[in-house]
Amino acid sequence: MRSFLRNNGLSLVVSAMFLVFLLAQALTGAREYNEERREHGETPLRMADYLSSGHFIEATAENWESEFLQMAAYVLLTIGLYQRGSSESKRPGLREPVDQDPRQVTGLALKEAPWPVRRGGWVLRVYEHSLSLALLLLFLVSFVLHAVGGTRLHNAEQIQHGGETLTLPEFLGTSQFWFESFQNWQSEFLSLVGMIVFSIWLRQRGSPESKPVHAPHDDTGNH
Repeated sequence: MRSFLRNNGLSLVVSAMFLVFLLAQALTGAREYNEERREHGETPLRMADYLSSGHFIEATAENWESEFLQMAAYVLLTIGLYQRGSSESKRPGLREPVDQDPRQVTGLALKEAPWPVRRGGWVLRVYEHSLSLALLLLFLVSFVLHAVGGTRLHNAEQIQHGGETLTLPEFLGTSQFWFESFQNWQSEFLSLVGMIVFSIWLRQRGSPESKPVHAPHDDTGNH
């Protein structure tokens, strides 16, 4: 058990933090939304009903969408773009291990490789792009959930005020939906700029996201 916790501590702690903050969001979000409903003379929602409401789905998926877009874009952009001195970049002009064609792997390295590499063919073609594909798929799922939740919330508010409701395609064409998306997307790429640029001059001892503390500023990568 101790070995399991040591070997998986990073994912376990981050997952626990995610669940704690998601629970906190649900509790505070339900309280806020029910206060708004009381102001309009409506019955407060039970927690189970709130979790399927547009208020919760829209707010949650809107943030997931931007996170997965950021990660997918970053994975793809770092294939061919460089930033000299950043720990987040490959070294310009040098061939890195991640650039190696898995079809050229032989011997013991092939024997120990994941099964898609040994299988080859279309399985390998998918596997060698599986990280970006998974992140893009999660972005698309979150995008759809954002649209569905946003439509529900918009229509609930319109019913409260006697306005006209919208279909999902109609809501996708509103400035409200794209404002919600763009305000999150820009913040994600701002954080990426900070991570890329700050890692040129700033250090964090012990973190794989940083260059060694003694490394010159123009060293690129975290080798």
